[in-house]
Amino acid sequence: MPEINDSTQEYASGMAAFEAKEFSNAWNLLMPFAEQGDAQAQHRLAIMCQNGLGRVRNDLMAYKWMRAAAEAGFAMAQHGLGFMYLYGECTEKNEPEAAKWFERAADQGLAGSAMTLGMMYEQGLGIPKDEAAAKKWYARAETGT
Repeated sequence: MPEINDSTQEYASGMAAFEAKEFSNAWNLLMPFAEQGDAQAQHRLAIMCQNGLGRVRNDLMAYKWMRAAAEAGFAMAQHGLGFMYLYGECTEKNEPEAAKWFERAADQGLAGSAMTLGMMYEQGLGIPKDEAAAKKWYARAETGT
């Protein structure tokens, strides 16, 4: 059986702690990985900061970690960043920027992002109202493509 190195074990323990809602422990275990550029760890830290889980809510840190994970190409973080911009949570409201991040996540197959993008096109929310584009994104949400 291959030997699991300490780093791999700490990462797995950090993810498990997050899922078990042991947020202070998760923070301590995942921080080194987030600082080294691990997008999933960054995303988890963003969620903890945004919601005050295991620490005091910190919008600036939530945005920093969510943006880092989104820029690294992590679809769930792109989706989360889209909502931050859409609702002005942890950053200034910026609907066109939200649409950009939802599209990136939808292009990776995230149905929720495609659905939100369809709604934005349908309502003309931060992007020009476009029924054809709305239908395209709704269809992509249904098929997951």
